[in-house]
Amino acid sequence: MFDKEYDVIVVGAGHAGSEAAASAANLGCSTLLITMNLQNIAQMSCNPAMGGIAKGQIVREIDALGGYSGIVSDRTAIQFKMLNKSKGPAMWSPRVQSDRMRFAEEWRLLLEQTPNVDFYQEMVSGLVVENGEIKGVRTSLGIEIKAKTVVLTNGTFLNGLIHIGEKQFGGGRAGEKAATGITEQLIDFGFDAGRMKTGTPPRVDGRSLDFSKMVEQPGDDSPEKFSYTNLTKPLTNQRSCHMTYTSSDVHDLLREGFDRSPMFNGRIKSIGPRYCPSIEDKINRFADKERHQIFVEPEGWDTVEFYVNGFSTSLPEDVQFRALKSVAGFENVKFFRPGYAIEYDYFPPTQLTHTLETKLVSGLFFAGQINGTTGYEEAASQGLMAGINAALKVKEKDAFILKRSEAYIGVLIDDLITKGTEEPYRMFTSRAEYRTLLRQDNADFRLTPKSHEIGLASDERMKRMEEKEKKSSAFVQFFKDTSVSPEEANPVLEEKNSSLVNQSGKLFKLFSRPQITLDDIKHFDKVASYIQENDLDKEILEQTEIQVKYSGYIEKEKNNADKLNRLEDLKIPENFDYTKLKSLSYEAREKMTKIKPATVSQASRISGVSPSDISVLLVYMGR
Repeated sequence: MFDKEYDVIVVGAGHAGSEAAASAANLGCSTLLITMNLQNIAQMSCNPAMGGIAKGQIVREIDALGGYSGIVSDRTAIQFKMLNKSKGPAMWSPRVQSDRMRFAEEWRLLLEQTPNVDFYQEMVSGLVVENGEIKGVRTSLGIEIKAKTVVLTNGTFLNGLIHIGEKQFGGGRAGEKAATGITEQLIDFGFDAGRMKTGTPPRVDGRSLDFSKMVEQPGDDSPEKFSYTNLTKPLTNQRSCHMTYTSSDVHDLLREGFDRSPMFNGRIKSIGPRYCPSIEDKINRFADKERHQIFVEPEGWDTVEFYVNGFSTSLPEDVQFRALKSVAGFENVKFFRPGYAIEYDYFPPTQLTHTLETKLVSGLFFAGQINGTTGYEEAASQGLMAGINAALKVKEKDAFILKRSEAYIGVLIDDLITKGTEEPYRMFTSRAEYRTLLRQDNADFRLTPKSHEIGLASDERMKRMEEKEKKSSAFVQFFKDTSVSPEEANPVLEEKNSSLVNQSGKLFKLFSRPQITLDDIKHFDKVASYIQENDLDKEILEQTEIQVKYSGYIEKEKNNADKLNRLEDLKIPENFDYTKLKSLSYEAREKMTKIKPATVSQASRISGVSPSDISVLLVYMGR
C-alpha cells in the first residue's frame, strides 16, 4: 500500500468522502479512503435522516448519477415521507428517517464491495505538493502515500473545537479527536481560511419519555423510496416520530444559563447555520414566540436512543437537563449525552473551480463542510462530483460539470464557487431558478444519460430510465391523441364541480384542469385499459400526471433556461485580464479577477457585478 501511487486519495469518510471514493473507484481509478476511524464511515453526526426540502431532490440526483446515498437511505430507512405534497410537484421533497447504526454499516459494506477501494485508518496531517501540483498525503505517523489527485472531505474535524457551556475541548465530533496540520499548510500555500460553527441537540433514552403527551408523526400511507434502481424496496413497516413543544417556562429556564452560553459570552466567534439555529438562538431572536416545535426522532429500529430535533444547544449540561425536563413528555428524561456546538475550519469556496478542484493546487479537490456547506446531502453531492472529476482528471478526460438548469447539484456548486459563503450554506428550493425543471421525480431523466456517458451510471440504470421515459412519453401522447365525448366526460366533471363540455375534446385538455386528478381520469375506460395493457407503475403514472398538468410551466421554464444557457456557452479565457476593461466598475474588476468566472453567465451571478459590467464584457469579447 505505502509504496503504491493511487489515482485518487480521499481524506475523510463522511458523506462526502464516501461518495467521492465510490464514484472515483467506479470510474476505474485506484482509490484510497483514509479516515481516523473506520468504524465511523458515513456516520450521521447530527440527525438520523436523509432528504427533506430540496435535500430530497439532491439525494435523487445522486442516485440518478450512480451514487450510493439513495440506495443506503432506502435500505436503512425506518420511515418515509414526501414533504410539501399539498404544493406543486416542484416542491415535493422525499425524506427518510434512518437507522443510524445500520446506515453507517451499509455504507461501509457497500464500499468494501466496490472494486478499486482500499482503506487506511490514520490521521492525515499534511499534503505533499510539488510545483503547485498535488503528489500525495502525509500521515501523523510520517508515512507519505503518493497520489495523482487528492480529495479533502474533512467535515468538522479541521481544528475542531467543541463547546458545552463554559467547557471547551478539541474534537471533530463527540468522542473523536480533531484533525490538525492541514489548515496551517494550506494557508502557507496561499489559501484563505475561516471558521464556522454548527450544533447538535441532546440524545435521550426513549424509555424515559412519555409519548402519550406528544403528537404522533407517522410516515406516509404509501411510502415511496429514493433509489431509481431495483436494488431497494419501499418500506412495508415504519416507526413513528413524535412532536412536542417548548413553553415559556422552558424558555425562562434556558435564559438562566445565557451568561454561561459560549454563544452569548463571546467564546464562539464564528457563524452558525441560519436555518437550523440553536434553541437559545431561537428564543433570543424570536422572543415573542411562546413555544417552538420539538421533533422526537427514533435513532433506529431497535435502539432506545432518540434525537431531540429542534433543541440544538451549547448551553451547560445542567441547564439543558433542567429545561428539557420541563418539556411535555420529557418530565423524567434521561440523557445519553448533552448537546454541543462545534467550531471548525473551512475554506471559502470561491477558491475552487466548477469541478471542485482548487485554483492554487492542481489535482487537489475540496468537498463537503470544508467548503462551508451544512447537511449530509449537500456534502454527499459535492463528494460525488469531486470524485468524478478527480477520476476524469487522472484519465485526462473532459470535466463533468452540471449547469444550474440541469440539477440542484449544479445550483449548489455554482452558488458556492461564484458567490462564496460566510455562513453554513444549506440548499433550498428557492435557490433554484429552474425548480419546475429540477423536480425530484425526473432526476433520472435529467442526469442518468450524462452519468452513463462518462461511464458511472450502469447500463442497467440507463435501460431502466429509457424504459420509464419511453412509457411516460407514450402515455402523455396518448392523452394528446385521445378524444372523449361529452357523454363520457360530463359525469366526471360534474362530480368534481368542473365546468361541463358540449363537444368532444382531447383527454389532455381535460386532465390539465386543476380539479381533475389521476384517480378521476382513470374512470374513463380508455385510460384504465391503456394503464392495464401497458403495465404502468406508480412512478410512470405520477410522471405523466406532472407532464400533463404542468406542461405550460415546464415549457416556459425550458425556454428561459435555453436563453440563459447561451451565456453559459460564452467562455471567458482562463487568464483574462480584467484590468484592460477600463469601463468595468472597480468592484466588478476586483471580483472577477479574484473569482475568475469560466463563462459570461457565471460572471453575471457574482455579487457586485452589474448588468452594465456584463454589457462591457460582452462588447469586448465580441471584438
